Amino acid sequence: MSIFGKLFGSGGKGGKNPSPQEAIQRLRETEEMLTKKQDFLEKKIDQELLTAKRNGTKNKRAALQALKRKKRYEKQLAQIDGTLSTIEFQREALENANTNTEVLKNMGFAAEAMKHAHDNMDIDKVDDLMQDITEQQELAQEICDAISKPVGFGEEFDEDDLLAELEELEQEELDKNMLEISGTENVPLPSVPSSSLPSRPEKKKEEEDEDDMKDLERWAEAM
Repeated sequence: MSIFGKLFGSGGKGGKNPSPQEAIQRLRETEEMLTKKQDFLEKKIDQELLTAKRNGTKNKRAALQALKRKKRYEKQLAQIDGTLSTIEFQREALENANTNTEVLKNMGFAAEAMKHAHDNMDIDKVDDLMQDITEQQELAQEICDAISKPVGFGEEFDEDDLLAELEELEQEELDKNMLEISGTENVPLPSVPSSSLPSRPEKKKEEEDEDDMKDLERWAEAM
């Protein structure tokens, strides 16, 4: 049996271990009791100090007795201060231990829940499942590709041959356009006639003679 069990009569085979909450509550009650005792002793110290001052010159013996009581009260007050520090430290340690216990308990509970969730899971089955999913996705993609592929009603054409034929048609059209352009630039101009222009028709002999006579008459008149 521990020393606390001997002092307070707890523990033993038939004794029930206190829970952390109960121990913390008792320590709080003890702190409250000691705090009240502190207030009481501080008041008593003030009273004895006042008594010593009041009887310092009139009743020296009474003053000395008051100072002695004051010293005892101060000693008790110092002891209570130390006790309160110890109890506060113990209470904080117990609260931390209780918190850690609750944390570990909850973590254990979560671990059990996770373990139960994984009971029906097998890593090999998971790998097989993921492989099946991958295969089904690939199959679905192949189906989509097959559906989207143009259907030629059983006729298949080589795309390279079609492209080559298209290039030939484009080249023929280009050559045709170039010939039309060059033909327009080389249109022949009309050539100069090689034969001489037709001469003025000769006048008849009689008309010439008549004209000569008229010229001679005009010349004679002018003389």
